[in-house]
Amino acid sequence: MKVVILVSGGMDSVTALHAATREHEVVAGLSFDYGSKHNARELPFAAHHCALLGVPHEVVTLDFMNRLFQSDLLKSGGEIPEGHYEAENMKMTVVPFRNGILLAIAAGYAESAGAEGLVIAAHSGDHAIYPDCREEFMRPMAEAIRVGTYAAIEVLRPFIDQRKDGIAAIGVTLGIDFAKTWSCYKGGELHCGKCGTCVERKEAFALAGLEDPTEYEAG
Repeated sequence: MKVVILVSGGMDSVTALHAATREHEVVAGLSFDYGSKHNARELPFAAHHCALLGVPHEVVTLDFMNRLFQSDLLKSGGEIPEGHYEAENMKMTVVPFRNGILLAIAAGYAESAGAEGLVIAAHSGDHAIYPDCREEFMRPMAEAIRVGTYAAIEVLRPFIDQRKDGIAAIGVTLGIDFAKTWSCYKGGELHCGKCGTCVERKEAFALAGLEDPTEYEAG
């Protein structure tokens, strides 16, 4: 199948990208610069892995999200909260309907590029906080994209039942250098080690029994 993959530069989407090249013809890796605090840190890694695999890379700029949406993940928002990734305060990092917007744009691009499918790396570890990562959202969104495109674009979500440690394990079997991925929502020079995504990243490697190649500001 010809597919377009949404690739942010994080562990999950990079793993999905590498896996997709084994199973499909990847037409492009599609990234979005929507004004998050960590876009500048993760997008170069998306470009790196696309280049490594010979996959064309496109970046779509969505500056209206930073201007109009309320989220502490965005540059226009407040401080990134710290703590466990399933804690209540992590809801402050939700960007309203982000995956709905990104999937809609990706669907139009995929049909224009002659693709038959989209790949998104949403996983079960995101379900507690992010409503647009849950299968209850993905299923009707996928159906809307299928019936709303002449190509009947299929939304593939290979990790929807996986946790991040399982994704890390898959990535290692694919030979991925996870040091060349980015998770930290604060977007500093190093991973902070304290925000929800850093905690989740550290936990994933520990649960998978893998060495964490990440350099953190805090242990």
